[in-house]
Amino acid sequence: MNILFLADPLDSFKTYKDSTFAMMREAARRGHQIWACEQDDLVWQHGGKVQALSRQIELTGHADPWFKVRQESVVVVADLDAVVMRKDPPFDAEYLYTTHLLTQAEREGARVFNSPHALREHPEKLAILEFPQFTAPTLVTRNIDAVRAFHATHQDIILKPLDGMGGTGIFRVPADGLNLGSIAETLTRDGTQTIMVQAFLPAIAQGDKRVLVIDGEPVPFALARIPQGGEVRGNLAAGGKGVAQPLSESDWHIARTLGPILAARGLLLVGLDIIGDKLTEINVTSPTCFQEITQQAGFDVAARFVDALEAKISA
Repeated sequence: MNILFLADPLDSFKTYKDSTFAMMREAARRGHQIWACEQDDLVWQHGGKVQALSRQIELTGHADPWFKVRQESVVVVADLDAVVMRKDPPFDAEYLYTTHLLTQAEREGARVFNSPHALREHPEKLAILEFPQFTAPTLVTRNIDAVRAFHATHQDIILKPLDGMGGTGIFRVPADGLNLGSIAETLTRDGTQTIMVQAFLPAIAQGDKRVLVIDGEPVPFALARIPQGGEVRGNLAAGGKGVAQPLSESDWHIARTLGPILAARGLLLVGLDIIGDKLTEINVTSPTCFQEITQQAGFDVAARFVDALEAKISA
């Protein structure tokens, strides 16, 4: 198969932990041809089809350089066997436009994973609103008075922007309410930008668990990202320590409930974030933690993903 990965610049990959690299490596090991492009490489023109200036790459097996370019050419996206959408957030206007171009490519016959329509319909933090039975008390607002009222009720809260990743812009305000006004004003840009506020979950001390779900089936190990050094954030990008562990009973329940629903909507790969027994986010853009789980637990996540991708393409 010819597989196009739409991702961030290849030179920015940290291959020792990058999940997109793990996908590419496994696909290449099976003999598939690997192509790569970025958002600004997509083009559509009247009378034609969606095209992408793409590089066909070969993995070197070394850390640096980890790839070499075999050829660079403009390809019709629908002529490839699969497109794997792996562009990291932020989910900004350009990301949205990219999903629309990919939807057009689908009309022309392309197979895109995750589905661009599903990406648009499942913003990663807001997607949990559909499943309140699994979530902690949550508020979505840009009204600062509503934030103050939520804090008065729940005392210890977390505030975060809707378009962040890797733990950026996350604040905890405990019962003393110190700096609540300043934080709320900053995150909402004085009441003009919507944010999410959640009750603080003490179980974060045991880790913010990333549970991967591939074509509706949970990976049996999660990566618990445990905060370090007084941090409230467990994200690896914020210095959290990743520890692979078997799914708990509640992890299995949440993943098995949501998995088939999300898979039916075109989400081949989903990353559920769970603290204790509470669902906090549904990651659909570029879920990570493949390599950490594989290295620590011995479960080959990339192989499971490529199995699912091959099955979708051959169906």
